[in-house]
Amino acid sequence: MNEFPAKKFSHKTTTAKGETRAWVDLGELKTLWFNSGTQCNLACDNCYIESSPTNDRLVYLSLEDLETHLNSNMFNSVELIGFTGGEPFLNPNIIELLKASLETGRDVLVLTNAYRVISRHLKKLDQLKDEYGEKLHLRISLDHYTKTLHEKERGEGTFDKTLGTVKDLYDNGYNISIAGRALSSEDLDHVRKGYADLLLQNKISIDLKSKLVVFPEMISGEDVPEITTACWDILGKRPDAQMCASERMIVRRKNSDKSVVLPCTLLAYDKQFELGHELDLADTRVYLNHEFCAKFCVLGGSSCSSAL
Repeated sequence: MNEFPAKKFSHKTTTAKGETRAWVDLGELKTLWFNSGTQCNLACDNCYIESSPTNDRLVYLSLEDLETHLNSNMFNSVELIGFTGGEPFLNPNIIELLKASLETGRDVLVLTNAYRVISRHLKKLDQLKDEYGEKLHLRISLDHYTKTLHEKERGEGTFDKTLGTVKDLYDNGYNISIAGRALSSEDLDHVRKGYADLLLQNKISIDLKSKLVVFPEMISGEDVPEITTACWDILGKRPDAQMCASERMIVRRKNSDKSVVLPCTLLAYDKQFELGHELDLADTRVYLNHEFCAKFCVLGGSSCSSAL
């Protein structure tokens, strides 16, 4: 008799039903993410990687951490460099990290909550914007088009301040996009209209067909189906359309003297997904042995590099 794993997502290659777990191979590396550190000025209820003012499990990246990977051979195929956190603008090195990235000629995307902290960097950020133009992308987390649901996630008093920063960045010529979340059972078209109306009311004119991404809400511990090799055909999905087929993320763990490569932005702490310290050796097959692989990527059809 076959001995199946005791529970879901507990065995690298086999599901709890004894089926072969789906995997993804790296094709060509197109997006390279850097986690600037998990500390954040907010503590959102359902943060993908539990960022908060006190979470320093991933420490601030340095310019040396960045340049180590920009000089790798695999970097040659990269088209987009992304920065996530935590809140990237808490990292005291963020401007030099952005400048070094922009100097490579790639597009650079920063995921930010645009709540207060970004203001301390605006003078130098303006200089980067003036020099590199639309190569610098800022994606702002506005979790809902209503104040009530945004603040349910982000905290009281965050909506108006964040929306005000969106308006200021837009008026000053920044290349901005919006990241929302599926915080309710609303129809996606209804959600898009809600954002369109909100931005119109605030005289912010961006193309939401390309500049709005609505991510699924990620709640740890939900009962999520495991993805098997048979699921690709059943769901009409493809392995090469998943984030880990074209993306990698660099993090520095607390008390570690080297950065490490991970397959995507969501799996910051699970060490089974560590792919080593060198980007050139990080083309390892990735088995979808995590609930986020199923819900966010395969079933949710989401990618953190969307909406440029």
